[in-house]
Amino acid sequence: MSIIRQIVHLLLLLAAFTSTCAAQEPFPGEPAQPPQPAPQAAPAVKLPPPVAEDQLAPPTIRVNTSVVLVPTLVEKSSGAVLYGLEPKDFTLLDNGVPQSVHVDEDLDSSPVSLVICMERGRDAALEFDKFAHLGPLLELFTGQDRGEVALVVFDSKPVYLEGFQKDTSYIQRDLQQLPPGDGGAAIVDAAGFSIGLLEGRPADHRRVLLLISETRDHGSRVVTIPQLVQRIGISNTLVLSLTFSPSTAELIDWGKGNTNGGTELNLMAPLVMAINAMRKNTPKTLASMSGGEYGSFTTEKGFEGRVSEVANHVRNRYMLSFRPTDLSPGLHTIKVSLTEDYKAHVVARASYWAVNDAPASPNTPNPAGAQPAP
Repeated sequence: MSIIRQIVHLLLLLAAFTSTCAAQEPFPGEPAQPPQPAPQAAPAVKLPPPVAEDQLAPPTIRVNTSVVLVPTLVEKSSGAVLYGLEPKDFTLLDNGVPQSVHVDEDLDSSPVSLVICMERGRDAALEFDKFAHLGPLLELFTGQDRGEVALVVFDSKPVYLEGFQKDTSYIQRDLQQLPPGDGGAAIVDAAGFSIGLLEGRPADHRRVLLLISETRDHGSRVVTIPQLVQRIGISNTLVLSLTFSPSTAELIDWGKGNTNGGTELNLMAPLVMAINAMRKNTPKTLASMSGGEYGSFTTEKGFEGRVSEVANHVRNRYMLSFRPTDLSPGLHTIKVSLTEDYKAHVVARASYWAVNDAPASPNTPNPAGAQPAP
């Protein structure tokens, strides 16, 4: 009986195979259809030339530290933003000295100037499918026609791909057709250039840098780490850093730049500590120093969630400001805290650079007003 069953089973399989083949044959008189070619991927966007080195490190500039802006996020333990706070609710220390604080009344009143600074070198191409979903999320940063966005991409050299504009459709197109870069990841050069672009925007704009990269610099040749520490200290730019290919420890370290309203730079001399931290993890240190946020992602959904979260926080930060009573040149540490226990934690800028109207370093990057390459 078992042999008969096997024969019957084979006959059924043969009949099914014959039927399938017959179904695929053309009708009599109809020409056979050639196989359809696979859909072609959209051609990669043509990149302009890299940013010239003299735009990364232009001549000496003069700056004056008169008013320091301190973007400050106040979150309840539930993650909800705590609204309605006034100057009396904040304590701000500059190098340990209390300062008189002003608080903007409207958290969401200022237009946003956003620079997306995105790595395309090394292994970044493995993340391009995630980056392509950033375009529709940009309005979360800018609001409806109230902000502007520019795009800088980099490998061993930064490329100014799109200048500031309200229409983000060009950026969406670029992100969907971004070509892979070389083996470099010049984070320091690219971040320094991007911060300089933001410094050239109108004074009433909130300046935001969205840095998407790995954690360590590979190949910066123009901007040094001490210069970048000074640049972010002088600038009123909020840095939001999202990193890929993180270590196991970094995967669980989704955090704010400065969760206690104090500073990570207080165990050593502030400048030395900042430089060492920048070498270890440039995106995280930039976020900490500016009062921004830092996190890692591994999935498409995780990337979109991180972007949505930091975008929401951009428009829900208090803008504190103060006039320093001590303008001793160099890096100053800032500590922001609440005067009462609101069961909330503070995310604030950790430091600023006082220059007291002295010339900045001749190699400090400041490509303010630089235009995209033709």
